[in-house]
Amino acid sequence: MMNITIGQYYPVDSVIHRLDPRIKLLGTVVYVTMLFVAGGFLGYAIALAARAAVVRLAQVPPVYLLRGLRAIFFIIIFTAVLNLFFNPGETVLLQIGAVRLTLEGAVSAARMIFRLILLITGSSVLTLTTSPIQLTDAIEYVLKPFRRIGVPAHEIAMMMTIALRFIPTLLEEMNKIMKAQMARGADFDTGGLIKKAKSLIPLLVPLFVSSFRRADELAMAMEARCYRGDVNRTRMKVMRLVRRDYWAVVCLIGFCAVLVSIG
Repeated sequence: MMNITIGQYYPVDSVIHRLDPRIKLLGTVVYVTMLFVAGGFLGYAIALAARAAVVRLAQVPPVYLLRGLRAIFFIIIFTAVLNLFFNPGETVLLQIGAVRLTLEGAVSAARMIFRLILLITGSSVLTLTTSPIQLTDAIEYVLKPFRRIGVPAHEIAMMMTIALRFIPTLLEEMNKIMKAQMARGADFDTGGLIKKAKSLIPLLVPLFVSSFRRADELAMAMEARCYRGDVNRTRMKVMRLVRRDYWAVVCLIGFCAVLVSIG
């Protein structure tokens, strides 16, 4: 779980890092949406090429992105197995009793694997190239029109950003607790599934206690600094679109047009 990359920021002075956070947030939403529009492997190949180009421009090591897939490896395999053996199809490749392996199920499983990999790695690029403060401003700007109907845009953006920011912190805290438990003789590797699940209880209890303590300390620190959310607040850095942002929008429109045309 220490390999989770969502919520971590990779500080590099690249073209993608200098883009407006609103454009990057919009691009991530559009990219994830187009993954469901692209139903074939050609669309996934184009999405993979686009993501590889963005990662290259962002100067983020590809190994760093792929390392984040290890945390969801079980979910990918479980989803692939469900689509492989429980997807009805006509072309039977293998049948053992009531379990059938069909060509349509194999194709569906392969599509699901590609979609999950592209979705996780594509979403990780947003947090790797956008600082928490910039991400908060972008989410607040997107939710600003909903304030007319009583939606607390600033509070929601702040909570989402804090949640993303504390993912690496909680993982580091869990790693420390696990090492402390192992030093006291705890075993997390041997035994069956039920035994491994029971062995996690000594980890979850102190992790929850530490999480609530950190949340209380953060709330007290914000109150001590007279933080009042979006009331009469100004910004030190005002977000403005520049030429590279418009070029990014043009590339995003071209990406959508290509996937829609082949979809």
